[in-house]
Amino acid sequence: ARALHARLTIVDLHEDTLLWKRDMARSATRGHVDLPRLEAGNVALSVFSSVTKTPRGQNYERNSDRTDNIWIVALAQLQPPRTWFSLLERSLWHAEKLRRVAAADPAVRIIRTRADLDRALADRATGKVRHLALLSIEGMHDMEGRFENLDVLMRAGFRMGGLVHFFDNELAGSMHGEHKGGLTPFGRRVVAAMEDKGMIVDVAHASHATVADVLAIARKPVVFSHGGVKGTCDTNRNLTDNEIRGIARTGGVIGIGLWDVASCSKDPAGAAKAMRYVRDLVGIQAVALGSDFDGAVAEPFDVSGLVALTQALLDQGFTPDEVRAAMGGNALRVLRADLPPG
Repeated sequence: ARALHARLTIVDLHEDTLLWKRDMARSATRGHVDLPRLEAGNVALSVFSSVTKTPRGQNYERNSDRTDNIWIVALAQLQPPRTWFSLLERSLWHAEKLRRVAAADPAVRIIRTRADLDRALADRATGKVRHLALLSIEGMHDMEGRFENLDVLMRAGFRMGGLVHFFDNELAGSMHGEHKGGLTPFGRRVVAAMEDKGMIVDVAHASHATVADVLAIARKPVVFSHGGVKGTCDTNRNLTDNEIRGIARTGGVIGIGLWDVASCSKDPAGAAKAMRYVRDLVGIQAVALGSDFDGAVAEPFDVSGLVALTQALLDQGFTPDEVRAAMGGNALRVLRADLPPG
């Protein structure tokens, strides 16, 4: 497993590291992700999400949009005042934080286009680049209900967007919201524009009605960046078989998470079983990794320990080629299909 893991090109579709005040250049003893630990885990590309708002009393069943816990984080971490009460500015601050990381370390490359991706992977093969990063949004309430803010976010470098997080918003219903509806007219307009502009549509946390609405209009591969499947862990956070089939039909991927609510397990065997379930249902091409590292969830290890998942996949009967696909190859295919050309 260690020998195979060292040869993988690993893509993790969801890490929440930008939410926290942490020096990415130094190996920490808290949280899950920093550059030294990413290198130790042999992660090639991290999709770093921007979390801008979470509800008080957050739970998986039913949450209101009327409270905001992240303003406390913004204040406590002494973020710029513009971020205290603006969701858009919080995302722009997260993008700025990542740009500072890349500016301080030329071995970190931010990916905005297909051309960026291919150049960075080639440079990584020669040792010139160690880590690739792509910006994502966890809940597009950061648009603050204004369509023109999609372009603001694109200019800031965001290339993936989860439509909702833990509550219903202007675009769509959340699996954890009060109403759990589908896409709104505004949401339909945004999804179409995201596909046109090269921002990947992510249905993680979306209600069943929202997932159905997105799959009915999708013209490009759709991503479920992090979570699990009901076939191995029957929680409301996870995808039904029909939803797995629908995402696979778009050419998209299902990013399997490592935390206990995603897999109903506290060790990597649970995630590997979920990956096997997706493989057996629709084929290996739909399987991906979406750890949710640094997402305020209990993980079995930090990013430096990802070889344990490679071992778990081998234990589940995955071939080396299937492990390569699940741990990064499939996600890279989707990025090339969805990102703007460059």
